[in-house]
Amino acid sequence: MHKNKPGSSTKGRVTLKTIAEATGLSLSTVSLSLRGGTTLKQETRDKVAEAAKALGYVPDRAGVRLRTGKTNVLALVLDGAEDSIDFARQMIQGIGQALHGTPYHLNVTPEFDRHSTDTIRYILENRTADGVIITHTGPRDPRVQMMVDADFPFVSHGRTEFFSPHPYHDFHSENFAAMAVERLAGKGCKRVLLVIGDDSTTNYHNIVTAFHKAAARNGIDASLLERTAGLTPAEMRAKGIELSRSADRPDGIICDSEMRALALLGGLMEAGIVVGQDLHLIYKQTSGILPTMFPRMDSVREDIVGAGVELTRLLRLRIDGAPIKDLQTLAEPQPQWRSDLA
Repeated sequence: MHKNKPGSSTKGRVTLKTIAEATGLSLSTVSLSLRGGTTLKQETRDKVAEAAKALGYVPDRAGVRLRTGKTNVLALVLDGAEDSIDFARQMIQGIGQALHGTPYHLNVTPEFDRHSTDTIRYILENRTADGVIITHTGPRDPRVQMMVDADFPFVSHGRTEFFSPHPYHDFHSENFAAMAVERLAGKGCKRVLLVIGDDSTTNYHNIVTAFHKAAARNGIDASLLERTAGLTPAEMRAKGIELSRSADRPDGIICDSEMRALALLGGLMEAGIVVGQDLHLIYKQTSGILPTMFPRMDSVREDIVGAGVELTRLLRLRIDGAPIKDLQTLAEPQPQWRSDLA
């Protein structure tokens, strides 16, 4: 009858002892390696990691928490109502890349009510994570206030207007708005419309303020198509048709999301408007979809994968006690001027 070698049996739970027997290393070395011990040789750490993966080792989270006071879990509270194309997948991809090879795992919780604190309260009361990443913050975001008051490690994808500083990484939306206005001014536009969504976010206020300032500097008549976040694609498309028939139709449009830009374009094109001739449009790009469909249309890109990587870096530093003043970063917009291409 065949007998398994010590440590090679797949019956029962795979433990640190199982890995130690399989690798010939001490129990303490295996434990230190799986906790990310940097004092060990890379060869040893690789050996332990390969054995753990081959044996199907799953850490005992309750045991880890009892021994260290940590869960080795980071929580992403993701805005389920956001309207940027492919945002969630790219954000999770970026965080996953940053966590690869670390002891941390990611829990994702969609939050459809941006004003709710239920998810954050649960995490704080039950200590189900060592730190939190939240997206789409508002100027006086109650989730941020709750974590600041609890002195709990977190980082927000977006700024707030609180007096107390906190870690954040944000898209430099003011520069996006100014950059888009300058580009349209260079195209000869005199009447520019900003199409923007949820007015409860800090991002909204930053974009609108910068838009009006840039328009004034360039002698442009600026207007807003506001509160479009709740509109269906069909309703947004109807807005495009309505704009095309307006007596004071804009000759330049800035969209704060690809989703809104795509729907608006559908209505404009249905009405016979030729974008790039009858009017110019610039949108904030978060995916590769619109550049594929409209390869000659200008955009300003936000790197969402890069944001996920940076948010994770900042959160891990905060968990390790880094000062907040060193944990506030902005990502510069990346202009994609395609309309000049032959």
